[in-house]
Amino acid sequence: MFRFQTEQQICQIGGVKLGGQPGQHPTVVCPSIFQKGDRVFEGAKRKEGFNKERATEIIRAAEKLSAESGVPVMADIVANTGQEFQAFIDFFVSVTDMPFCIDAWVMKPKLEGAAYCAEKGLLDRMFYNSLTVWEQDIATEIKEIASLGVKHVLLVAYDMADQMPSGRVSGTQKLLDAIGEAGASFASIMVDTSVMNGPATGLCSLANRLIKEKWGFVTGSAPSNGSYMWKAAREKWGFKGWAGADAALEGLAACLYHDIIFSGPMAGSDRVIPAVAMANAYQATMAFAETKQLPAEPSHPLYRCFGDFVEQLKGM
Repeated sequence: MFRFQTEQQICQIGGVKLGGQPGQHPTVVCPSIFQKGDRVFEGAKRKEGFNKERATEIIRAAEKLSAESGVPVMADIVANTGQEFQAFIDFFVSVTDMPFCIDAWVMKPKLEGAAYCAEKGLLDRMFYNSLTVWEQDIATEIKEIASLGVKHVLLVAYDMADQMPSGRVSGTQKLLDAIGEAGASFASIMVDTSVMNGPATGLCSLANRLIKEKWGFVTGSAPSNGSYMWKAAREKWGFKGWAGADAALEGLAACLYHDIIFSGPMAGSDRVIPAVAMANAYQATMAFAETKQLPAEPSHPLYRCFGDFVEQLKGM
């Protein structure tokens, strides 16, 4: 369960390592900022700018939780236009060294965001989110980002004709074929296996295992897409009940073949990061029982949060 025969790739983005064998490196939490409805836009229309003080507080809180728990954090910067990307990226890199991705629904602003990162020398700490199976002009997109020198790329793999884990594998193959046909190559390829709803995140975990067995890629998904869809939970049990369900879903994903999770708004980091820290410690202990190997990273949550227990494990 905790060792793949296929060599597992390890990506390094802005100094953060992700991937490898289960339990080797902690799951990276990638919460979003500047998304629709983000608290940084509270009291003002999006086009009128954002509250920089509030945004800084949210980023600092995530950094603190990351340092205390050992869970690495990257930011998912969401924008609608290239101009927005420029403003958000300029602000973000002025207040933090955290790695990040650029995220937009359509190709044009994504390419403009990638071009701006290339211009500013930020490609080592940025990954492109994302190449998708539903993009109609995928060849142009691949060639454009390759020409810009983009190093790290996320593939969103899904097949409407096959919504089982096998469809995520075939979706991955389609995108890899498109990259090959475009004559492109990237330093890192990661795969997001597309959450449909909360329980369907289990299909993502199984798909991630298949992808790791076949290619050794870094894998993940966005469990938050599922939990934020579950509005009935808030109606029945209030915010605390819903938050518990969200934390459970994020933790389950982190334990089961997710090297990275897209966790929703960064303002929710105080709920998600501790859940992932516990899940990673849980996973690493299971991996130790099977392999007698402890995590590679000295800052792993098992060491950071449960140092006394690590010493016990060493004596077993």
